[in-house]
Amino acid sequence: MNDTIKSIMERYSCRSYTGAPLTDGQVKILAEAAIAAPSASNRQPWRILVINDKGLIDEMDAEGMRLLSEQEDKAAYERMMSRGGKLLYNAPCIVMVAASDDSAGVALDCGIAAQNVCLAAYSLGLGSVMVGMARVPLNGPKGESFLKRMQFPEGFTFGMGILVGATEADGKPHELDKGKITYL
Repeated sequence: MNDTIKSIMERYSCRSYTGAPLTDGQVKILAEAAIAAPSASNRQPWRILVINDKGLIDEMDAEGMRLLSEQEDKAAYERMMSRGGKLLYNAPCIVMVAASDDSAGVALDCGIAAQNVCLAAYSLGLGSVMVGMARVPLNGPKGESFLKRMQFPEGFTFGMGILVGATEADGKPHELDKGKITYL
């Protein structure tokens, strides 16, 4: 099995990080892997924001958990509490994919960029997980402040967040459900 296939098959969604910062070299590779993604008509409808500021990440985490705790439906809050009580799992880095608009093609292109980040992280010996929940603190009362501090581009929307960092514990990839494949 070659290294690319090995990365695809072995990578898992990591939800427990040591909090240790990434190196400048690791950050550069992750950012460049994101923008190396293919896109429809080569539109590249994304902006990649790499957030290494652990203080900002921790503030976003606390605000996100506070907002979840105040929701009438407590399912998301309870799920996060069962996973250690952190929305962003103590990750030292968020690679945020900002989308130029909310059309279906743009969402797909941003998803491909996010997957590139996850595979690049795995190849560097780092854990990663795509987190739509990273939008929670951005939609709350402190959202504008967070967006400004992240230098989120005007006119763009949240596409996807990818948490990246050294893993606290080894994980396993999900079980493959081969029943979801049809060969013709």
